Amino acid sequence: MIEATDFRDAMSLLTTAVNVVTTKGSSGAHGFTASAVCSVTDTPPTLLVCMNQTSRSHVHFLENKTLSVNVLGAQHEPVSNAFASKLCSEERFQQGSWTDLVTGAPVLEDALVSFDCEIEDIQQVGTHSVFMCRVVAIKRSEQRDGADESLVYFNRAYHQVGQVETV
Repeated sequence: MIEATDFRDAMSLLTTAVNVVTTKGSSGAHGFTASAVCSVTDTPPTLLVCMNQTSRSHVHFLENKTLSVNVLGAQHEPVSNAFASKLCSEERFQQGSWTDLVTGAPVLEDALVSFDCEIEDIQQVGTHSVFMCRVVAIKRSEQRDGADESLVYFNRAYHQVGQVETV
């Protein structure tokens, strides 16, 4: 049997993009920092997002059935830290500038890309909820100076990767 700590140690060596996942509804705006986000299919455009069920924001995502995945650039480390902290939701959203798209879930204005989604299915797997999310809108960064770098997480630390090429 594989111990949870051994699994977490091994997974720390899987480089992942850093994202802030948000929702908004009658109880306000909420969000969390996530690395467990991936593409499922492009027809229809669908993402998979995993969230710990013990998160204080969890109930809001279940109720709202919408979310936005904001892919962070290298300059967004403070945003990532705020959404991973014990700060209240209002304090978290003081980091960065926010707007919205179709669903009303908060979108970080200068994220590398934001995916606005409707949650179509939720599965409970161990300690986490797995959200299957249909993408209803996409917003790409307007920064086209070639200097955008992605914020990634590897070996329990932030790193910066690549440059977005301009054409």
